[in-house]
Amino acid sequence: MDELEFRRRLLADPQDKDPEILAAKSDSPANQKLAAELEQLDTLLDQTLRVDVPDDLVDKVLFKQTSDVVREARKPRFHLAIAASVAFAFGIMLGQFNWQALPVLPGQASLGQIALEHYYHEEDFTNNVFEGATLTQVNAKLSPLGKTFNGQLPGEVSYINHCSFADKHAVHMVLKGNNGEDFTVFVVPQQSKAMENYSDGNMEAISLPAANNSSVIVVGKEGADIMPVAEQLKQHLNQKA
Repeated sequence: MDELEFRRRLLADPQDKDPEILAAKSDSPANQKLAAELEQLDTLLDQTLRVDVPDDLVDKVLFKQTSDVVREARKPRFHLAIAASVAFAFGIMLGQFNWQALPVLPGQASLGQIALEHYYHEEDFTNNVFEGATLTQVNAKLSPLGKTFNGQLPGEVSYINHCSFADKHAVHMVLKGNNGEDFTVFVVPQQSKAMENYSDGNMEAISLPAANNSSVIVVGKEGADIMPVAEQLKQHLNQKA
């Protein structure tokens, strides 16, 4: 199970005890930290919803139905208090995650737009990981796509895994560049017609068509030297023998 699927499953059910979830949790300190945070938030939400019902609630409801409209407006709204508590707890939970990019429909977005959305969705997780993956490990991840890198990569690989790129199965990689900059790389089994550049004013994505109906997309800081990295990766990306 890859990290993206693990996070989706835990967000849907923090108490999921499926063996695959437990195995993924035990394999990664980052996964253990995420699971602990979500379980804590789930417990907070559960405690917020556990509101004791007053013994005289029935009498109060009957009285409310027959009381004067002005007096009714002045009485505490029990259901509104519960709704406010739930909204507060839910707000705390959402605040733990960085949803900087709005969802983009695959049919309406360029590869660069999709790459930036994916980058913002995953940056908090990938920024805290350093796997130091070798070229052999990178090529093992590329193998299901029928691709392989031949030659030296332009930096150390701090993160490598499969991901869902819109409706495509892709490879997501983070490189620590030789100049100290971080670059997020996507290898996607979909070929862009030409070089594409997309920027939101903060981050920039460059997409290059590669061999055998694929694309290499590199995301970096606006103004960073992204093109040489993208061109070197494109040059060394080949069809698996």
